[in-house]
Amino acid sequence: MNMPKHIAMIMDGNGRWAKAQGKKRTQGHKEGAKIVRDVTQWCANKHIPYLTLYAFSTENWKRPKIEVDFLMNLLEKYLHNEQPMYMKNHIRFRAIGDISIFSTTLKNAILELEHITQNHTNLTQILALNYGSHDEIARTFIKLANTLSPTHLAALSTSEVIDMINANLDTATLPDVDMLIRTGGEKRISNFLLWQASYAELFFTSTLWPNLRTQELDSMLEDFMQRKRRFGGL
Repeated sequence: MNMPKHIAMIMDGNGRWAKAQGKKRTQGHKEGAKIVRDVTQWCANKHIPYLTLYAFSTENWKRPKIEVDFLMNLLEKYLHNEQPMYMKNHIRFRAIGDISIFSTTLKNAILELEHITQNHTNLTQILALNYGSHDEIARTFIKLANTLSPTHLAALSTSEVIDMINANLDTATLPDVDMLIRTGGEKRISNFLLWQASYAELFFTSTLWPNLRTQELDSMLEDFMQRKRRFGGL
């Protein structure tokens, strides 16, 4: 069966959901965190090996400080409160992005959950935190420039350079994205996994993230399995 190995999701629509409910934007983010659990368990039940969720982008710092602070606190609470879910379902947790800017307590919560779930094999859930694809690729090039001499770089073939980039991205040990889903009605990928999603099948839904249900994911998965993926070939 043509099942995806790696699904990535842009979780859009929390703020609009809250507005439609007459609630504060922060309530939308709180409700959206519940859907993260449902989607993660859905992937585990479908035996999909990797799920990457766009949780906080490098551009999200532009939001009002009160909202950013709430998101940081919500993330820290999520990492602590959801530990039983990761353990029960044998799910491995990973983070990608530049987490160095986060508070010490948040960084410790991230590293702790990564550590205690490192041997889990049912599903790897990846949260993209302070992540932007341009930032990731730039950090990768800086890393390579600092470790390779100009002579060495000049002698590399294009395919060798591609392999080196792949090996130094935040997602170095992960397969490329097969299926990229965005909720909320927007039809763009917003600086998310640009390198890794170069041949991903794209799915856009007007459903706001807090309203997403596994039945809709079932329909998307069925659609994916019927698509012919040629990767530039015939």
